[in-house]
Formats: sequence, C-alpha cells, structure tokens
Amino acid sequence: MSQRPNVPHSSSIAFGLHSHLLIFFESAAMGVKGFVEGGIASIVAGCSTHPLDLIKVRMQLQGESHVPNPAVQTLRPALAFQTTTTTTSSAIHMPPPPARVGPVATGIKIFRTEGVAALFSGVSATVLRQTLYSTTRMGLYDILKQKWTDKETKTMPLSRKITAGLIAGGIGAAVGNPADVAMVRMQADGRLPVSQRRNYTSVVDAITRMTKQEGVTSLWRGSSLTVNRAMLVTASQLASYDQIKEMILENGLMKDGLGTHVAASFSAGFVAAVASNPVDVIKTRVMNMKVEAGQKPPYAGALDCAIKTVKAEGPMAFYKGFIPTISRQGPFTVVLFVTLEQVRKLLKDF
Repeated sequence: MSQRPNVPHSSSIAFGLHSHLLIFFESAAMGVKGFVEGGIASIVAGCSTHPLDLIKVRMQLQGESHVPNPAVQTLRPALAFQTTTTTTSSAIHMPPPPARVGPVATGIKIFRTEGVAALFSGVSATVLRQTLYSTTRMGLYDILKQKWTDKETKTMPLSRKITAGLIAGGIGAAVGNPADVAMVRMQADGRLPVSQRRNYTSVVDAITRMTKQEGVTSLWRGSSLTVNRAMLVTASQLASYDQIKEMILENGLMKDGLGTHVAASFSAGFVAAVASNPVDVIKTRVMNMKVEAGQKPPYAGALDCAIKTVKAEGPMAFYKGFIPTISRQGPFTVVLFVTLEQVRKLLKDF
C-alpha cells in the first residue's frame, strides 16, 4: 500500500503567509513612521529658527566681492591682494571698507530697513526644504539605525551611526536641493539694490522662474556642496546626538527625559556647526550668485569659489556667520530632537 505524501495543510500555509505579510507590513509601517516623525520635527524646528538662518545667510555673504552693486552693500571689499602700483589718488578716493556687523546688528538692520516680515523671507522654501530634505534624511537614518542596531545589546557602534548619517544626509540633500536654492535666494534678496532684487513671491514662484529663466539645472546649482554639507551635518548631528544621549544614560548622569534630550541635542548642534560651516559658506555663495546672460559666472564652481574666497578674505572667511550658525544650529537641533522625542511618544501606538 503506497504512502500518501506529507502535504502541508492549507490552514498552516495560510498562517505562514499571514505571518510573513504581517512582518512585512509592520516593517513598512515602521519605515513610514520614521519619515513622518522626522518630517514633523524638522518642519517645526525649521520654521521656529528661520530668522536665525536668514541672519546666518546674510553674514556668510559679507565680504563677497562679486556683488551687483558693492557701493550699496554693507560688505568688505576684496582688498587683500592689491598691487603696490596703486596710485595715491586712487587710494584717496577709495571708500574705507565698512565694518563687519555681528548677528544682532544684522538682525536689527534687517528689521529696520526691511520690516519684521523680512526675518521670515523664504519661510515657504524652508517648509518645502524640511519636507523634502529632512524628512528623507531622518527617515532613512531611522531605517538604517533599525537595520544596524545589535538585537541583543540594542546599541549601534559610532562608526555605523556616522555611516548611516552620511548615506541619509547625501540622499536627502539631493532630493531637497531645489528648495535649498530657492531658500538661499529668497533669504539673500533683501541685501540687493531694489532694482536688482528677484522678488520671488513664494518657493513655487522661485522654482518656476528659475526653471524658465535659467533652466532646470539651476535647481541643482551647488548640489555637490549641498550633498557634502548634508552628509557632514547629518552624520555629525544625528550620530553625535545618539552617542551623547547613550553616554549620559549609561553613566547615570541624567534620566531619559527633557534634560537629557536638551543636553545631547545642543552638543550635537555644536558639533554639526563646526563640521559644516566652511561648506555652508561656499554653498551659500554659489547658490546666490547671479549669472547674467552672455557673461562669465562669478564662480566656475565650488573649488573656484573656495579659492577666490581665501584669496580675497583669508581662510577664516570659511567661518563667517559661525556665531549665527551655532546660534541657529543649537536651538534648531534642540527643537528638532525634543519635538522628535515627543512625536515618537504620541505615535508609539501607531
């Protein structure tokens, strides 16, 4: 008598299929959840610190020699490499370089000359930028963190945190570059003479006009810098936050609460500001440059901008706007992570 083959029961097959589908949808939901949490926290942080970011951009453009009308700008002319053949008469008629202004004076000047609304110039671009760039980087970092965290110890080595930050930041920056260009231009517009301002009404208007007037490629102008900066910021910011938070908890310095989140996030903001400021200065100048039809662009690229900046203003020019950068990066990172922790508590059951 022949033996009947051992065929799995249909109910066991259905149960196995259901289990696999459940695991898949749970993983997908966790991935989407990371994007949503990071996006909400980033938009809140970006909007709340936007005036500080605008002041930072204005200060990073101080001293730039390629301005449409230097006579009306409160910028330091590029005088570092004048030749000795300059005549006495030309030296007499050359106006003295205006004194550099700090973040408080810059903010007050913007308020007095352009109004309080000017402090929020480009805020629509900030919202779009955070929606595209920060949502992507925060979500990807969260996915990589889940994948690379040791299941037993529930920890991830610092090297993996940095790698996850580099990958997530680079991809996020590539996605959000058009909004970044629009934001820089809208923030810098007030420093131009009235007749030469771009006067974008919104981020949509900025992107539309840039596409029509300068081509689609203008939306990714300075993208290599944006990607490099984002990789540095994300790796230093997210990795250092996780690392510092772990150290505080492991050493029993504080309990897992608001105090720990604030301390870890402010420290992470400082690390991110130091690492990213030089690239940020070059990025701001390349994105903001005005290319006239038939004329040579002020900068041929990032390297050309860096060389011209050092020649005209010295290497410390790469840390222009550092005070407003840390003044913005610190609060931004604090608001970002404190909001993120609260959003995670609210969505923990979803």
